[in-house]
Amino acid sequence: MLKTFAYIGAAIVVAVAVVLVYATTRPDVFRIARSTTIQAPPEKVFPLINDYRQWPTWSPYENKDPQMKRTYGAITSGKGATYAWEGDSNVGAGNMIIAGSSPPSQVLIKLTMLKPIEAHNDVTFTLEPQDGATSVTWEMQGFVPYLAKVMHIFIDVDKMVGNDFEAGLTKLKAVAER
Repeated sequence: MLKTFAYIGAAIVVAVAVVLVYATTRPDVFRIARSTTIQAPPEKVFPLINDYRQWPTWSPYENKDPQMKRTYGAITSGKGATYAWEGDSNVGAGNMIIAGSSPPSQVLIKLTMLKPIEAHNDVTFTLEPQDGATSVTWEMQGFVPYLAKVMHIFIDVDKMVGNDFEAGLTKLKAVAER
């Protein structure tokens, strides 16, 4: 009986060691991106992304916690605009600043997550005209610390966040095409 427990214990130790070693081989950065085509010119789509006060009309995160507290900075659109939130475990807490704004083609955002896990990521919205329509790409990238590498073995972050991006782009499309 003791021998059986020793084998089980050794197997668990080996399995944990394999996961920990495998995590070291994972990439140090991540990139998640989703795109859609919106039947509207970039000049109509761009203000919806470039102004944080417009985000409640399309952002998938705005409705995940109806009690979420939002704080807008003195500037809400364009370079230097700020937005912060604090909510339940569905949205966590964090803030964003528009670090670059190139109408009507690109918005660069510095995203800082404070809860549930601290993270500092770059978000880019790229708008490209296409025969009267606009191709919009929502991208996020950042550094992956070791603990996150371990978690990413078991959690498909690309799918989890990518699904949110897809939902947001679908809403953005609906709003812009009105």
